[in-house]
Amino acid sequence: MKKSVLFFILLALASACVSSKKFKALEAQQKICAEELEKMKQSNQDYEAKVKELQSSVDVLKKEASTLKSDTTKLGTTLRTLSRELSKSMKELDELAKTFEKYKSTGAKEASVLQKQLEQKNIELQKKSEELVSLEAELKTKQKLLEEREQRVNELEELLKRQEDALKALKKKVTDALIGFENQGLKVEQKNGKIYVSMEAKLLFKSGSIVVEAEGKSALLQIGKALESESDLEIVVEGHTDTDKLSSAVIPRNNWELSVLRATSVVEILLANSKMNPTRIVAAGRSEFQPVDPADKAKNRRIEIIISPDLDELFDIISND
Repeated sequence: MKKSVLFFILLALASACVSSKKFKALEAQQKICAEELEKMKQSNQDYEAKVKELQSSVDVLKKEASTLKSDTTKLGTTLRTLSRELSKSMKELDELAKTFEKYKSTGAKEASVLQKQLEQKNIELQKKSEELVSLEAELKTKQKLLEEREQRVNELEELLKRQEDALKALKKKVTDALIGFENQGLKVEQKNGKIYVSMEAKLLFKSGSIVVEAEGKSALLQIGKALESESDLEIVVEGHTDTDKLSSAVIPRNNWELSVLRATSVVEILLANSKMNPTRIVAAGRSEFQPVDPADKAKNRRIEIIISPDLDELFDIISND
């Protein structure tokens, strides 16, 4: 009898020791996840800021190009007007020269008046010629600036279009991979320059469980295959719960742990069944604090896979401006 009691006591102590180790391991894992999530949040904020900065640069360049177009149009009009005036003045000078030659021999008084008129006309012609040269130089400079601005705008807009097209192609690729799961609480969206794959918990887990069910695993395998060849992506897997309080003596003890552990389970399946780069993926838990529909708890219990494109090329463009 004493031996039996001693056996159960030792068994209880061993179980407590194992639970304590699991708890400490979970705490350490949560800390790592929180740190990685914070880094990823900062990275995403930087991405969004850079995209806004790039769009702002495009808007500024467009405004400058519009101003330059207006300036070059005005300069062109002024240049043509001045050219006509110069041509007219040259004709007048030629007529004065002929008249001067005609009256030069007839009288000193008339010749003197014509001489002064010729000198004045020559001065006017010289000023107009100098003004014309200056305008031509200014017009040439502004035309060159306009060409440079328009080329820069085209480059940036083309780059933004390539990024947008790449994102659309990625969304189609993920959507096509999940064709068989449309009516099972799965949704693929493109917003804020990212792809959001939202999977309701009922597709992946039983109530309160962190173990992915077979059908949910099948969907995750398709996502992993679709993403494994995309090396330049940042991926955050977020777990979300509803507002029903979870209170348990065993793990998961609350909604925070449930959301983190579910996200971790999803990441483990993605990495174990694909060639996805583990350095580009983060598991995070949001608990109950980011509901998508306060009136529908089922929609709030979900996993979100947030896929962000690589914006290094955009950053390089902005940095070189």
